[in-house]
This record gives sequence, C-alpha cells and structure tokens, in this order.
Amino acid sequence: MKKTYVAAGAVALVLVGALGWWWTQRGGSTEVQYRTGKIERGPLQSAVSASGSVSPVTQVTVGTQVSGQIKDLYVDFNSEVKAGQLLAVIDPETFEYRVRSAQADVDAARAVVLTAQANVVASRAQVSRAQTDLAEARRTHDRNLMLVGKGFIAQSTADQSNALVNTSAESVKAAEAQLGVTDAQVKSAQAAVAQREAALAQARIDLARTRITSPVNGIVIKRAIEKGQTVAASLQAPELFVIARNLRDMQVEASIDEADVGRIRNGQKASFTVDAFPGQTFEGAISQVRKAALNVSNVVTYVAVVTFSNTDGRLLPGMTANVRVVTDMRDNVLKMPNAALRVRIAGVEPAAPAASSASPAPTDAASAPAAATAAPAAGNALTEIRNRLVRELQLDAAQTGKVDAIYASARPKFMALRELPEADRSKARERITADIRARIAEVLTPEQKKRYAEMQAELAGRTITRGRIYVLGADGKPKALNVLLGITDGSQTELVVGPNSPEAAELKEGASVITGVSGAAGGTARPGATGPRMMF
Repeated sequence: MKKTYVAAGAVALVLVGALGWWWTQRGGSTEVQYRTGKIERGPLQSAVSASGSVSPVTQVTVGTQVSGQIKDLYVDFNSEVKAGQLLAVIDPETFEYRVRSAQADVDAARAVVLTAQANVVASRAQVSRAQTDLAEARRTHDRNLMLVGKGFIAQSTADQSNALVNTSAESVKAAEAQLGVTDAQVKSAQAAVAQREAALAQARIDLARTRITSPVNGIVIKRAIEKGQTVAASLQAPELFVIARNLRDMQVEASIDEADVGRIRNGQKASFTVDAFPGQTFEGAISQVRKAALNVSNVVTYVAVVTFSNTDGRLLPGMTANVRVVTDMRDNVLKMPNAALRVRIAGVEPAAPAASSASPAPTDAASAPAAATAAPAAGNALTEIRNRLVRELQLDAAQTGKVDAIYASARPKFMALRELPEADRSKARERITADIRARIAEVLTPEQKKRYAEMQAELAGRTITRGRIYVLGADGKPKALNVLLGITDGSQTELVVGPNSPEAAELKEGASVITGVSGAAGGTARPGATGPRMMF
C-alpha cells in the first residue's frame, strides 16, 4: 500500500513538471501583437470644458431701508413688474406719527422765527428813538454853547447839555447792539426751522420707504417675504425680492481652471448643455473673463461669462450648464489617436530627434518664420502663420516684402542660438522675437497694429509640445519617433510635421501608429506617458 502512494506521488510530480514546461513553452512562443490606429487628415478643435450656472445678465435685489411688519404684498414669483410698480407695503403707522411729530416741530420753530422777527422790529424802533434823542441833545447843546458865549446862561447849563449828548450817544450804541442780538435770534430761529424741516423730510422719506417699489422692468424670480412677516433693517438691508431685468438675454458664469484660463479670450464661441434639455446644445460667446481669482480648497479658478440669447425663455436662472469653449481650430491637419502617445516599448528608442535642439517649434507669429531653419518639422505651422499675417492683416505688396525681409534677417540670429548654452537660449530667443514684433509693428497701419496684437494674444495660447510615438517598420518591428504635437480635442492630437522633416515620409495620411501592445512584458501603455493633457 505504501509503494502505491509513492508511485502515485511520483506520477503527480512528473505531470506537474510537464504541465509547467508546456505552459512556459506556450508563453514563450506567444507573438507580440500591436494595436494600431490611423493618421488622418482633417479639422481639429481644441476646447476647454467647465461648468457654471445660468443667470440673468442683470438682476436686482430689492430690499428695505426701514423696519416693520409687511402689511400688504402685491406680487408673487414670476410676476412681471414695471419700474415704480408697488410690490409690498410695510405698516406705515409708526412712520406717519413720526411725520406728524416732525411737522409739529417745524410749526413751533417757525413760530419762534416770527417772535424773533417781531423783536427785531422793536429793536429797530428803539434804535430810531435813541438816534432821535441824540440829535435833539446835540441841538440843545449847540444852542447852549451859543448862549454861554453871549453870557445869557451859565457854563454849568452847557456842561449839563454836553453830558446829555454823551448819554444819548451811548443809548444809541446800546439799541444798535440789541438790534444785532435780535437779528442773530432770527437767524438762529431760521436755522432751527431748517433743522426741523430736514427732520420732517427724513420722516417723510422713511414713510415713503414703507412702499416697496420695483426699480426696473423685469420679472420677480425670488420672493423672500410673506404678508405679516416682520423685517428688520439694521447694518444690512434684508432681501425682499430678486428681479431679473431681462430673461431673454442671459449668461452663464463658468469656472475656468487656472491652467486653461490663458486660452480663453473675449469673443470666443462657446456651447453648453443643461440637464433640463438633454441632447440639446445652446450657443453663446465669451463676453468677459473676470480677473478676480476664486480659491476653493486650494483650487484656483476664474469666472468666464458666456452670454447667449434666450428668446424662447426655456432656460431658467440657476440651471447648471456644462460649457465647452473652442479655444483653437485647425482646418486641415494631420491627427492621430491620443492612445499612441501613452505607449512605451522597452528597448525601442528613436534614432534621432525629430527637431533640432537649438529652438523649439514656433508658437507665435513673430518667431515662427524666423525659426524655420532651427525647427524644420514646424514648416506647415510656419507657412500657416505667415499666410495668416498676409491674409488677415491685408498686407500690400510693399508690406509683405518688408515682413519677409524682417524674417530673413532674423534667421541667422536664430541659427546662432544653437551655439549658446541651453540655459541662455530662452532669454535670447525672447529678445529676438520682441525685436521682430517691434519691426513688424513699424510696417503696419494703426488698424493693422490692433489686429496684429489680437493675433499675438490668440497665438500665445497655441503651444507646441514634444511626444514619442511608435510605428511598425518594414520588418514588422516597432520604430520610435520623437514628434511635435499641436492642439488636441481629448481623443486626437495634431501632428506637426514639416515637409522637409525626416519623419515626413513615415508620418503621412493613412499611416499606422501603435496604440497598444499585448503578448510581451516589455510593451506597456501608460496613462501617464508624455503627451498632451486630456482636455475633457
């Protein structure tokens, strides 16, 4: 029995070994398989996706500046209102009593003014009487002086009349001073009247504020109060209503990530969808990019305003909108699947870089033509930008010749960049580019300069990056190529291939690129491989 168990174990070991050998031989004989995609030619769009909410272009929050109980309510949600229309009334009884009290204060102050004015009249009469007495005393004194000279009266009589003159003069001064006092009392009483009238005006304003009216024509989209509710206005006016001025012209306030805001400009076309109408796309345009940054959980975003026409009134304030902004568009370019940029095959390296290391592919209208010799793979971009300058700026023959001469004179400077250390090339290239822009601007008219500045802002958002792809050679083995990449729509990426570049023969319309590897441990498709960032 023991020998039987030993024999069975030996047989089992032999079977396991044979099975392992067969499996090893099977795995080693598996051929490497490559999934491929086609290089196509056609239009390509680069876009930025964001989300936001639909809101009226203009909406007004109606509050109250006085406190009290809501006595009457005349509008509800969705009520159409006109400017000045009565919306609600706060109980005015308290404010009516304040007006009456202020009116009584005004009447009392005006009575004080009348009293003061009567005192002025009396004071003027006293001044007139004192002046008359003074004149009479002077005539008597003059007469006494004459009689003293003739010896008809004694000198003491003349002295008495002189003393009376002095006394009368002082009486005039006292009366005049009293007149000044009464004049001042009149002015004080008049000032008190003005003060009481201001208090009366304030009381009347507070009374008028108990009538809540619409400041604009529009539609009530929010009502925050009920009849009988008490509202308190202290440091901040409470919100009673929100009125949308116009629901036909509306906007979406979309939150744009800081990495994408550089590609957003006024006037760009935008489309968006809302959950309320699945499958329908609404069109709009960027009207504003607000410079105020919003930082939420260390994520920085900027608000881009998309305006659109809501003539049919289907879209309502507060709806969530998924916005897509087309930031760049190419009409006829080579493009390939993005999966080709995520493939990495161990041991397969490119034979030579696709472009000279002296200068990266051009990204603006100033440096593109001048960098042609330094980046031959960007020839199609060079031609496109140069033609755009001539076409969109409507350059005449003389201007075109001068622009071509500027580019030609700059080529040696760009060629000299390869002699500089890598760390110094970027600054030197910027200086050359700035000089080209300044020289081109001198050739242009004021209208052309404005459009040229707009083109520079537009092309600044177009970045050309580097990537690596694999193609199958004539022997069926993969071949690595370093390529220049343009815009991407999230599924396909532009291939920037110059007509004179070494890769032009292999990277053409209809060619196949490797998008995946199976059957070998050395081939991987890594999502984090070098390539354009996914846009959606």
